[in-house]
Amino acid sequence: MQQRTYKNAVMVVHDCVATALAVILTFVFRFNGEFLAERLHALPLLLPPFVVFAGFVYTRFKLYRTKWRFASLPDLAGIVRAASVLALTLLVIDYVLVSTTMYGFYFFGKIAIGLYWVLQIFLLGGPRLAFRYLKYARSRQSQARAATTPTLLLGRGTDIEILVRAIESGTIGRLAPKGILSPRSDETGQTMRGVPVLGAFADLERVVADLARDGTPVRRLVAVPSALAPEAEPDDLIARARRLGLPLSRVTSLGENMRDAGLAPLEIEDLLLRPTVAIDRPRLERLLTGARVIVTGGGGSIGSEICARAVAFGASAVLVVESSEPALHGILSRPDLAEARVTGVLADIRDADRLNAVFAEFRPTYVFHAAALKQVPFLERDWTEGIKTNVFGSINVAEATLAVHARALVMISTDKAIEPVSQLGATKRFAEMVAQAHDAAQGCEPGATATRLIAVRFGNVLGSVGSVVPVFKAQIARGGPVTVTDPAMVRYFMTVREAADLVLTAASHADREARVAPRVDGADQRAAVYVLKMGQPVRIGDLAERMIRLAGFEPGVDIEIVHTGSRPGERLNEILFAREEPRVALDGIDGVMAARPVFADRTVLDGWVARLHAAVAAHDREAAETVFGEAIPDFRNRPSAPTPEPDLVISVGSPRNVLEPTAALPH
Repeated sequence: MQQRTYKNAVMVVHDCVATALAVILTFVFRFNGEFLAERLHALPLLLPPFVVFAGFVYTRFKLYRTKWRFASLPDLAGIVRAASVLALTLLVIDYVLVSTTMYGFYFFGKIAIGLYWVLQIFLLGGPRLAFRYLKYARSRQSQARAATTPTLLLGRGTDIEILVRAIESGTIGRLAPKGILSPRSDETGQTMRGVPVLGAFADLERVVADLARDGTPVRRLVAVPSALAPEAEPDDLIARARRLGLPLSRVTSLGENMRDAGLAPLEIEDLLLRPTVAIDRPRLERLLTGARVIVTGGGGSIGSEICARAVAFGASAVLVVESSEPALHGILSRPDLAEARVTGVLADIRDADRLNAVFAEFRPTYVFHAAALKQVPFLERDWTEGIKTNVFGSINVAEATLAVHARALVMISTDKAIEPVSQLGATKRFAEMVAQAHDAAQGCEPGATATRLIAVRFGNVLGSVGSVVPVFKAQIARGGPVTVTDPAMVRYFMTVREAADLVLTAASHADREARVAPRVDGADQRAAVYVLKMGQPVRIGDLAERMIRLAGFEPGVDIEIVHTGSRPGERLNEILFAREEPRVALDGIDGVMAARPVFADRTVLDGWVARLHAAVAAHDREAAETVFGEAIPDFRNRPSAPTPEPDLVISVGSPRNVLEPTAALPH
């Protein structure tokens, strides 16, 4: 902070000196003899207040918000605007005040003021651009010395230019860009920051051969987001890269200053999604800066990403509540969290006393409840465990959150909670109803500090344990067959990052815009359930065929697709909202939908919970499903089926009792 203050002071002094020098040089260049002497004689009177005024103008136009090494056209535009204001000020003073009240003639004159305007822009902008060029030249030299990997950059010019800047600044290191391939034919032959555009994606083989012949063998391909857009035909690009045996990486971010930038291997799932939903970073920073966060099931794929995002957006402390010792060790050992204020405890959400003690000691601002049992086949067989964790455990988390007066609890749910046909869906929907009942009770309390309890529903999360894509990839790697339950089955997909950001965005809306809403006819009008806009669902049969082709094989020829039939607890189509759930408009939040609550009276809910406890204790499945049928009428209409054995293919990737959200394997 002290160093930043010192640098700002140096910039202010420079600009004040430049202002004084611009005025003096204007007189020297414009006047001579006694006209010059008279004006120089008046400078001690006129110059100090003008320089002080100029300092306020420069601050108003934000000339000190940007470091000189990052000076750009917006900064130059600010300098032009500031110099124009100063020139107009001189014009007003000269023509309105000075010429009529002090000297009787024009002290500056229009020509001198125009000359001053040019000199002022040059003296303010010139040093900034010169400083940037020196830094740029030094970074280019350093980057050239460190660059060890001849690389081709793939994508449109606007994205490539940002990537090259990141390489020059060292944000992405060890790459030596030798050329660019663009999906736009009109960019061929151009250069971008000194890197030539050598052709289109279809020219990949030719460009690689030409560079190798010139003594520069390409060792890596790096794709920016525009290279993976459907119109760029990324499937063909992947096939060409694999034929050449070149590793293909993607840029993980092109955000402001590339602050989240990095390279990751281009995976098949990167091509299976619609464009990623953009998030409102300032909103999430306002929510989490200085906040204390608890994440239950924080060792799972979704929970761990929520932890990482909470840290990235400024949380002062994050506590992971996890029942699995290996999972807890894994999240606390992550390099990106090693130096952050992330701690963890071993605790089972089924243990209410332990949970209350942990919450009381940590005193969270926000709680993200990601702990759950989620695999459909296991929960259909071991139904009591699903109720103990997904229902009773969620009740424990909700009550512990209310006891410490946290601002909000976000409960992770699933799209299978709507019109449920499985134990997973029924237990999750019941947990939603409990949370909504608690939230409604809190909404009756006066003040704006009552705890909000909301739910977020996910589709299938790519990269989470049990997701279909890793299973298909493993089956393809073994040479097949790829097992698809029903080719007509469709599912929504989202990334782990999108899932985590949705959770945080929902928390921000629940704690701000949706905290207070008018009651209509005694009904709560606040948003209670949030869902990501996941675009069009994907047919699982089409997904399997495309993944086989992306791997370089032909479906039905090189790798067989076997249809095994739908399993108990699965349905062909996913539903995001129940028919009776009234929708809520979320103004100013893109990519998210919400609905108002639909739940039973607390007294009725408490009776159902007591009957579930008795059913679990007696191991009476029929009694438990009767309760679910009363609470969730659609559950009574599910197709009946024998209790299944768990799918061994699925369980290979889940060596522990996973506590994390998202729907079960849909294939």
